[in-house]
Amino acid sequence: MQYFQSEHASPQHVLVHVSDPHFVAEGLLYGETDPQLGLVEVLDAIEASGIGPEAIIFSGDLTDKGSPEAYRQLRAICDAYAHRMGTRIIWAMGNHDERESFQSLLLDEAPLPKPVDRRYNLGGLRVLVLDSSTPGFHHGEVSGDQLRWLAAELETASDDGTLLVIHHPPVPPVQDLGVLSELRNQESLAAVLEGSDVIGILSGHTHYSAFSIFANIPVSVASATSYTQDLALPPDAMQARNGARSFNLVRIHNRTFVSAVVPVGAHPAFGEPVTAEETRRRLEAAGVEIPQEATNPTGGTLSGHR
Repeated sequence: MQYFQSEHASPQHVLVHVSDPHFVAEGLLYGETDPQLGLVEVLDAIEASGIGPEAIIFSGDLTDKGSPEAYRQLRAICDAYAHRMGTRIIWAMGNHDERESFQSLLLDEAPLPKPVDRRYNLGGLRVLVLDSSTPGFHHGEVSGDQLRWLAAELETASDDGTLLVIHHPPVPPVQDLGVLSELRNQESLAAVLEGSDVIGILSGHTHYSAFSIFANIPVSVASATSYTQDLALPPDAMQARNGARSFNLVRIHNRTFVSAVVPVGAHPAFGEPVTAEETRRRLEAAGVEIPQEATNPTGGTLSGHR
């Protein structure tokens, strides 16, 4: 039998992207929904999936009011899941977060009253977290100093490319009221990103999943673990839902960015399940091989995620 290879090798990086837990220290969020139950539902689904992500990235609005106790509870829950899965957590600021508590209770850093921008390295993949929060307001902004920091970080390319994490998505909202809390001065951010090695932008804020392009870079917006938006309405209407939660599965194949929405919740199964062993058998029977290594644009090979 003649064998041939798939168009893409196995991914070099597999990540999970979640957003907007809106944790409160006690009681219900807005008197109606329990954000802890929503987050646990999503984390349970991630753990049960067997995906084994390198990192779980939270793209902001970690708490609803910036309460120190809410940050402590959030971290305790997430750290337990991360420990069991052997993964790490990357946090980003949102407009509902409080910078000093965020730094001291999630990053274990001395708090400073300025934007919390950070770099993380996942092997050859660089993750840049840009703080778009504007204290006291819901809209997002990125200062000139932040753009200069970002430009300096991007001067040198990373082997597997860069992911940018920013709470406010730099794309048009699909709900009219979204313009009140959108990211402002997007042109300045685009000027820094164009031509860089950024292969994907991860955002939250909207409480619904969305995909777009910004500065010729794919944008993936994760829905919320707390509550979601019903988009089956006219654009000038808005209604929150206590359900329809999901997380985004991010796979990077030799600098090709792929993001897929994974719904959570109980749904009837359909058809016979296909095991990993059966998948391998079918691929072998068809003469198809998925390479475990891909060619690195900078030279050499890239090991696939296993």
